[in-house]
Amino acid sequence: MKDYQLTDWLPTTKKEVELRGWDELDVILFSGDAYVDHPSFGAAVIGRLLEAQGLKVAIVPQPNWRDDLRDFKKLGRPRLFFGVSPGCMDSMVNKYTANKRLRKEDAYTPDGRHDLRPEYPSIVYSKILKQLFPDVPVILGGIEGSLRRLTHYDYWQDAVRKPILIDSGADLLIYGMGEKPMTELASRMKEQPQVVPHDILQTVYLVDKGTTLAPLPDHPADIVLHSHEACLKNKRFEAENFRIIEEESNKYTASRLLEDVDDQTVVVNPPFPPMSQGELDMSFDLPYTRMPHPKYKGKRIPAYDMIKFSVNMHRGCFGGCAFCTISAHQGKFIVSRSKESILKEVKQITEMPDFKGYISDLGGPSANMYGMHGRNIKACQKCKRPSCIHPEVCPNLNTDHRPILDIYHAVDALPTIKKSFIGSGVRYDLIQHESKDPEINKANAQYAKELIVKHVSGRLKVAPEHTSDRVLSIMRKPSFNQFYQFKRTFDRINQEYHLNQQLIPYFISSHPGCTEEDMAELAVITKDLDFHLEQVQDFTPTPMTVATETWYTGFHPYTLERVYSARSQKEKLAQRMFFFWYKPEERRAIIQELRRVGRNDLINKLYGKRER
Repeated sequence: MKDYQLTDWLPTTKKEVELRGWDELDVILFSGDAYVDHPSFGAAVIGRLLEAQGLKVAIVPQPNWRDDLRDFKKLGRPRLFFGVSPGCMDSMVNKYTANKRLRKEDAYTPDGRHDLRPEYPSIVYSKILKQLFPDVPVILGGIEGSLRRLTHYDYWQDAVRKPILIDSGADLLIYGMGEKPMTELASRMKEQPQVVPHDILQTVYLVDKGTTLAPLPDHPADIVLHSHEACLKNKRFEAENFRIIEEESNKYTASRLLEDVDDQTVVVNPPFPPMSQGELDMSFDLPYTRMPHPKYKGKRIPAYDMIKFSVNMHRGCFGGCAFCTISAHQGKFIVSRSKESILKEVKQITEMPDFKGYISDLGGPSANMYGMHGRNIKACQKCKRPSCIHPEVCPNLNTDHRPILDIYHAVDALPTIKKSFIGSGVRYDLIQHESKDPEINKANAQYAKELIVKHVSGRLKVAPEHTSDRVLSIMRKPSFNQFYQFKRTFDRINQEYHLNQQLIPYFISSHPGCTEEDMAELAVITKDLDFHLEQVQDFTPTPMTVATETWYTGFHPYTLERVYSARSQKEKLAQRMFFFWYKPEERRAIIQELRRVGRNDLINKLYGKRER
């Protein structure tokens, strides 16, 4: 293990800047998270990326926004720009539960404290910086801005909000994964400091309403969305906007999007094409210490504890789940790291002083999408489907699990590795997909066996999400029959190898389209499967998902058909209680509710005829 010095981290104080012998900074980053110098933490990635371009970069983690603002002033004025990264999670999801109650801890803060980050840090930090240094550009990035780049419904305020650039006062927003646009931006601003370019892909900027924009070379014509004011007046317009936004986000060559707000127009440039493997490797191979900054010595950062001995093997997710923000931020196209880059990171982990021989996760957004892509890339480049596997697996998709098995074998062959686990979610519909190639089917069966026998720490977590095929279709998830099929495989392999492992399913209540009867039937089905559910959650509407737009507008954005959603606290709690049918304290309320909806048959199945 390398003996690290304080100067091996990006500087966070004036003293640390002076230790490097610098008298001026090029870029100062403000982050809503604690500073963990690790490739899973966005601010660290951007900081290291800018450093690799020869820039002098500092980071101010979790600045105090409630005092005299000394944290925002202490490093002075950067030569190029301020960067604002609100954190790895949307601040409101991070801070509040689906019932709008304060969470017990903030996983990205020392000792889990939840008072070191404001609500909407993108807005709070940007406004302070523009107030203190009005002539210095502020560049906004991170998932919070990414999901709020256009008019959006905000569940916590129960309001349709303007695009975040308007509320924050920032000069430019980078959406999605920031390496490519940030590299281009830094390169351009090194040549012309203080001048913020507007022609970089994957960025958002403002112009006066009515401004004529130069055409974008090699891209389709601009698309004008319904204005913010029109969306306020008509929810259907909001739903129509979302379909366009999602489809254009999932295209290789997309249109520029324009949305009028008051007397301005928000301009969303199309995304960059997916990164190459070499570009992704470079991002992961930057000189991270892989540890929290020494200022946190003796303090626990829960999110770091979770990923300390894990490896992220790819970016992107082509699942397109209706309630998930991953593809909205990372995109649907999978970009996989090279075997060499992954093994290099594993070897770094094995050299950590408290490593005991166990990798906690060889994963990604979906653990078993590594190396998967369309066989005919030209077909992918024309496609705008938000999911490659719903309503059915695309015939062009290569579902071969051999590349990921090769990684597992190479990691497990290292003498310092006792066992590697798969902690990320596994898509069992990919494992079970019947390909026309018998060799792929054979490899996928082998993957299922090796996953269950070698890479489960006693409990394998999967996410069927619901049991109703009608609800699952709205969720863009596979039929529950596929879960039954996977459970049979899981049980058979456990029996063959004399294992006593558990399958732990995740479920969601109150998702658009879900009724109390659907939840009651879920209770009966999971009872028959002998599950006492633990991993459950109430649907949380988050910006930039098809489920949220359906929940808020009442229209499904792709069909414009009306969809029921449980919206009130009473309706949501009435659905959630069915997860816990086995708890004595829930029994009476469940029986009363089933009597009310005329489903005595389900009372019989849950509790027996004597309860009728």
